[in-house]
Amino acid sequence: MEPEVFEEWMMTILVTVLIAFMGFIVWDLAKKSKAGRFGTMILFGVLGLGVLAFIIKSVVIAYLEQHG
Repeated sequence: MEPEVFEEWMMTILVTVLIAFMGFIVWDLAKKSKAGRFGTMILFGVLGLGVLAFIIKSVVIAYLEQHG
């Protein structure tokens, strides 16, 4: 297996695991702080924006590599 392919697979897998772990941390934080539905929604919304930014960055980089 080429190192570049291995790095791409590991990046995808490990970032997914990291996002899932951060989701668990946010859920636990919301539960322990008694944030309620709205507070929990805000916490997960902010986490979702971070994930969305990472996905957009990956798409933009792939686009620039193909057309650049």
